[in-house]
Amino acid sequence: MANTYTQIHIQAVFAVQNRISLVHPSWKDELYKYLSSIAAKYDHKVLQINGMPDHIHLMMGFRPTQALSDLMKELKEDSSKWINTRGFVNGKFNWQAGYGAFSYSRDQVPRVIRYIQNQEMHHKKQSFLDEYEELLRIHKIDYDKRYIFKPIEE
Repeated sequence: MANTYTQIHIQAVFAVQNRISLVHPSWKDELYKYLSSIAAKYDHKVLQINGMPDHIHLMMGFRPTQALSDLMKELKEDSSKWINTRGFVNGKFNWQAGYGAFSYSRDQVPRVIRYIQNQEMHHKKQSFLDEYEELLRIHKIDYDKRYIFKPIEE
């Protein structure tokens, strides 16, 4: 739309269903490229993507031509189908319901990109759940611990 100017930077965080470590190093780069291509299809620009075997961080320049919830649904549904079609995991792959989305100003973007790039090092010191709750606290998002990404109940 003419005369529409935006600068929206979003970090999305989402987890493998039951937080099982299924994203394997042998195909994670392909997955990241696939997720980036889905975002690009809607004119969003992925600035950084990385994660761990049980979750992903995706930093993007977000265009307001699509609802964030619609993009997240498409990212998760399409990538689940893609993973399952390729037989990367035994059984059926799914992302866990829900996600976190955090907005940043332009001057914060380089710091968040570095943070995402260093996920492996970061998670030697902090668990995913602790990291996620910290993001919620930093962004002053009220949450209910019962609905935070949960592992399989034992």
